[in-house]
Amino acid sequence: MSTENEGTAVPPAPSAPPVPVDAPAAPAPQTQAPQGPYGQDAQGQAPQGPGASGDAGHPGASSSAPDPSWPPPPPPTAPYGDGGSGSGPGGWGSSYQQPAPKSGRGRGGLVAAVLVAALVAGGMGGGLGYVLAKDNDESTGSTTVSASANGGDVKRDPGTTAGVAAKALPSTVTIEAESNSGEGGTGTGFVFDKQGHIVTNNHVVADAVDGGKLTATFPSGKKYDAEVVGHAQGYDVAVIKLKDAPSDLKPLTLGDSDKVAVGDSTIAIGAPFGLSDTVTTGIISAKNRPVASSDGSGSQASYMSALQTDASINPGNSGGPLLDARGNVIGINSAIQSTGNGGFGTGQSGSIGLGFAIPINQAKYVAQELIKNGKPVYAKIGASVSLDDSSDGAQITDQGAGGAAPVEPGGPAAKAGLKPGDVIIKLDDRVIDSGPTLIGEIWTHQPGDKVTITYERGGKQRTAEVTLGSRVGDN
Repeated sequence: MSTENEGTAVPPAPSAPPVPVDAPAAPAPQTQAPQGPYGQDAQGQAPQGPGASGDAGHPGASSSAPDPSWPPPPPPTAPYGDGGSGSGPGGWGSSYQQPAPKSGRGRGGLVAAVLVAALVAGGMGGGLGYVLAKDNDESTGSTTVSASANGGDVKRDPGTTAGVAAKALPSTVTIEAESNSGEGGTGTGFVFDKQGHIVTNNHVVADAVDGGKLTATFPSGKKYDAEVVGHAQGYDVAVIKLKDAPSDLKPLTLGDSDKVAVGDSTIAIGAPFGLSDTVTTGIISAKNRPVASSDGSGSQASYMSALQTDASINPGNSGGPLLDARGNVIGINSAIQSTGNGGFGTGQSGSIGLGFAIPINQAKYVAQELIKNGKPVYAKIGASVSLDDSSDGAQITDQGAGGAAPVEPGGPAAKAGLKPGDVIIKLDDRVIDSGPTLIGEIWTHQPGDKVTITYERGGKQRTAEVTLGSRVGDN
């Protein structure tokens, strides 16, 4: 499945509802925005077409035509399965523009009229109520009861959504990234440690990587300049560090994404369309969902075996925490499936209840490597696999990238006896239906991990034990 990263543009304003005959509605201004297909990036651009291939952990050449370079091209526009898009939460990092003011005779006029009517009615009712209450007090005494006399303040237990949000919000930030040319967008991040490191998505900060401007703003309003410590395009994870970080930072508690179950409650925090510190709720809809997304610029795609949630996630939520019911971080909101042009008009679409998050166990490992070395470390099997849309498995190609061997001599796959033409259909107990799915699953592991690969050769199934190798950096 491929998804879109969040786009920077705001979706077009909805058309105005019917209004009274004597107050015809003026047409609402429409804001054009890039269409949001599955695989859309922080600029709202869709990924390029399929046909590339990749090393399972290091993409290589296509089964039909070799691709002479790494990183691989972005995944197909259509999802690996049923079609869609993604920013996140797959490219989230949206900028927010204040809608243009509407005519008083349009939808705004109707709302104003309703409000005026409500205020007038409220005033009349209030006056009448006061008279009746006054008369009642003078005769039989008041029958009203104030909240302070009936239980006091509302109690919000730590396990409630309100309790979790109150504890987590002070440790989240709204990130604004701007390139040297002035382009950029908005995303989210959360406090990783007391040294001032903030974890977010790579696509959120990509514009500021090469000398751009980066700021992080807390819900309290305190704003800090920041710098990119390290970023991983393939994982879509980045770490930034606050300059002059305060001494009272409270890192969010990291949970265990391996223990998450379908149906568990989720809480997402982010800045959808620039609306900072927004809290939404949902459940875990699925686990190990293969997701590929791209920034649409022709650079490498990112792959994940994601947590799927129906918590409302929109452009600007990218990089924000996905929490469990106890407030532990179980994922990083990174991609969404969007309807794009699927019946909702032109322009970018928002949440339809299909959001995807990078599991925190994987993100934690990546973040620690970025803080330690400034570069990501990827697990790999040392074989090039086709990235063509498929449901039959991940086929090892006949040629590697740039004319290299499709199976790295002396690499993990070669040692396990894998050959060009073999079709990998399982990794441990995970079904592999395509090259991108295989890459996403391999990247949930660390170099040195031992995995069991099931593959087909000549119509027969075989298994092989593979010790994963490593590759440093995105290039």
